[in-house]
Amino acid sequence: MSKQYVYIVQSSKEITKCKIGVTDDLERRLKDYNNMTGKSKETVYQYLFTCEVRDMKQVENDVKDEFRRLREEKNREIYFYNKDLFEDYVKYIKSHKTFVKEIFIKTDVQKEEVKKVKKTTPSLEERGVTRKDLLQKAQKVNNDEFYTRYEDVEKEIEMYDAEIWKEKTVFCNCDDAVDTEDDRKTSAFALYFIRNFKKLSLKKLICTHFSGGIDLFNQGAKGYIFTYIFTKNGFKGLKDYPKGYTGSFDDPFSLKILDEEADIVCTNPPFSRAIDYWNIIIESGKKFLIISNFTNVITHAFIPYFRDNKVWAGYNRVDYFFTPKKQITQASGHWYTNFPIKNRPKYENMKFIPLKKIPAKYKKYDDNKILLVDNNYIPNDYKEPFAVSAYPILSGLLEKGYKIIQGEEYSYVPSVNSKQCFRRTLVQKI
Repeated sequence: MSKQYVYIVQSSKEITKCKIGVTDDLERRLKDYNNMTGKSKETVYQYLFTCEVRDMKQVENDVKDEFRRLREEKNREIYFYNKDLFEDYVKYIKSHKTFVKEIFIKTDVQKEEVKKVKKTTPSLEERGVTRKDLLQKAQKVNNDEFYTRYEDVEKEIEMYDAEIWKEKTVFCNCDDAVDTEDDRKTSAFALYFIRNFKKLSLKKLICTHFSGGIDLFNQGAKGYIFTYIFTKNGFKGLKDYPKGYTGSFDDPFSLKILDEEADIVCTNPPFSRAIDYWNIIIESGKKFLIISNFTNVITHAFIPYFRDNKVWAGYNRVDYFFTPKKQITQASGHWYTNFPIKNRPKYENMKFIPLKKIPAKYKKYDDNKILLVDNNYIPNDYKEPFAVSAYPILSGLLEKGYKIIQGEEYSYVPSVNSKQCFRRTLVQKI
C-alpha cells in the first residue's frame, strides 16, 4: 500500500498564497508544479511543509473545514499565507488524528541570516515576548511607514458599483503623494484614481503630501495639495504649496477641503492616529473607503461606530504593505466603509446553527457565564449576549440580525479559569 502525504507548496511569484494538497508521491507532485504549461521560467514552486498521514483525504477535508475563511476561492485549495497562518496550518495538520510524521518544514533562512549579521537584535524568546503580546500591542506602535500596494487598492475599489464615483470629488488625504514623472513616487491610491479617472467618471481628484520627518515618497519636506481634473484641453494636474501647510489630515487646509470639496475620502490613514482620523472622517458625514487596523471591530474606541451603524467592514483584509525601501512587511489591516455592501462573499464564512450543534471545542462559557464562540460559529437560537472575535463582525454579522451590546466597556475581555483571553465584542440576536 502506497504512503499518503499532505503538503504545503508555494510559488515564488505568489508569496501571499499557498496550496495545501495531498499526494502519494511528493517528488512527482513537485515536478508537476514546476513543469506546468504556460508557467513562467522565473516561477519556482517549493514545499514549505510535508508530512505523512494515514488518511490524506480526511486531512484535506478537515483542513478545508477548519480554514474555510482563509481559502482564496471556495472551490480551490489555495489559502492565504503569512508566517502566522503557516504556523496555524502546520500545527493543525500535525495535531490531526491521522498524522504520522513530519518529513520537511522550511526554515526561515532569511531570519537566520539577519540574526547572524545583527547579533544585537534579540529573538522574541530572548526578549520574553510572545506572538499574543505583539498582537495586543499592535495598535500602540507608532509605526506608519506603510505603502499600500496598488493591487490591494484595485481589488477593493472594483468590488463597488462604478456609479458611486460618477461626478464625485475624491480626497486622498494621508500622504498620497503624486509624481507625474515617476509612478514609484506616487501613492497607490492616487495612481489608481489617475489611471481610472475617465472610467470612473470622476469630477476631481485631490491628494495631499505630508511634510513629516519621514518622506515616504521622496517628494520633499514641503506639504502640498495636488489637484487633478479633466478639462476640454485634456487632463490637468496642479501642485499647490500653501504657506505653513503640513499635509496632515487635520491641518486646517485639509479640513477645509474635506468640508467644502470632498465627496468621497479614500486612503490609508496612519495606524497610530486612527482614533483621531476616524473621529474626523465619520463626523464629517462624507462617504469613505479606508484601510485601518484589523482589530478595530473589537477595540473600545471604535466599537460605538459599528454599533451605531456609522461604519462597517469593506470586502477585503490587507495583510501586506511596502516599507519605504519597497520591502514587503506584514500588518493586519482591513477595509472599512460607509458604502452599501452588496452580496458580501464573507457571509459564507459564518455558520448559523443551533447552539447544541456547535462542536464543543468551539464554544465555552467564561468565568462570568458569558458564552464564547469561535471558528465563525453563530448560535442562531441563543437569545443571551455572547462574545465573538473580530472575524464574524468583519464577515458581516451585524448585517444578519445581530447587534453590539452597549455596556461600560464596549469591548469585552473574557477570563476562563481566571486566565485572561483575547479581547472580543459582545453581540446579541435582535
